[in-house]
Amino acid sequence: DVSYEVDLFGRVKRNIEAARGDVQAAAADADAVRVAVVSDTVRAYADAAASALQIAVAERTVALLDRATRVTAARVVAGRSQKLDELRIAALRDQRRADVPPLIAAREAALFRLATLTGRTPRDLPAFVAAAAVLPHIDQAIPVGDGRALIARRPDVRAAERRLAGDTARIGVATADLYPRIQLGGQIGSTSAGLSDVIGGGPLRWLLGPLISWTFPNTSATRARIAGAEAQTQVSLAAFDGTILIALRETETALSAYRHELERRQTLVSARDLAERAARVTIARQREGTIDFLTVLDAQRTLADAQADLAASDRRLAFAQVDLFRALGGGWQRESGAAQARADAGGFWMR
Repeated sequence: DVSYEVDLFGRVKRNIEAARGDVQAAAADADAVRVAVVSDTVRAYADAAASALQIAVAERTVALLDRATRVTAARVVAGRSQKLDELRIAALRDQRRADVPPLIAAREAALFRLATLTGRTPRDLPAFVAAAAVLPHIDQAIPVGDGRALIARRPDVRAAERRLAGDTARIGVATADLYPRIQLGGQIGSTSAGLSDVIGGGPLRWLLGPLISWTFPNTSATRARIAGAEAQTQVSLAAFDGTILIALRETETALSAYRHELERRQTLVSARDLAERAARVTIARQREGTIDFLTVLDAQRTLADAQADLAASDRRLAFAQVDLFRALGGGWQRESGAAQARADAGGFWMR
């Protein structure tokens, strides 16, 4: 038996379009998962590296204050400083020392997240990852582009557009059911009078016949399905519009955060450089005997605070880059599916 449906009213064509839209939406969803995994992995690595930098700064500050405490204690014994100075410096040292354990815990938590995202146990992380102390950064121009280019890159927008295309095609499927469905078929076979004819070479009779069937629609039920398909398309259209607005909002927010953190970091770099110059000057003047050790200590503490602020800014800047990468849709586009997606999305897709 063979059969063929004559697609006079586009039912089969629209079914194919709807199925293609579903497949491409699923592929875009897979791209979105890839972008999310990459973003979370880089963020966990950046968190671990930033925590390591902050730990190093905090430990240097503690070492500086510990040395200052010992020097001040010796000056108290020699009668050149007051006991109050020693207590104040010791209290500040302990405060800075208390900052270290939370940073260590944050680093370990980041490494645990990184291990989970890479499918490993924490002990199985490579040594260079476990000792990470260099923040990742985007080493090429960020492809911001315009709004249409953003729509092309973001997998969630592509998925929403493909779902809208599929639901729109289903309106055509439902509408085609208003018209008769014509199927052409045929049958070819043989018959015999009995088993002995088949075995003994008796006469066989061959049959060859066409088959034309018509299916007449139930108009009321079909119109209800059309209304349902149109309503679903409106839902998909609203979801598509909402996805675009969310994409634009997230991109503008990420760009703003990244831009302002860059400006803040530049100011902090200047503050760190000035603090380093001040620290060098105070050390030189102390050797000349023109200032006391507490002035040197104050300059060193200012430098340590500037370094800590810069390390915290580097952390936020790394996170801002990850957020911007994610908001712009990442870079996950399989080339085999990219051309087809561009062809189907039409004006929605621009490189």
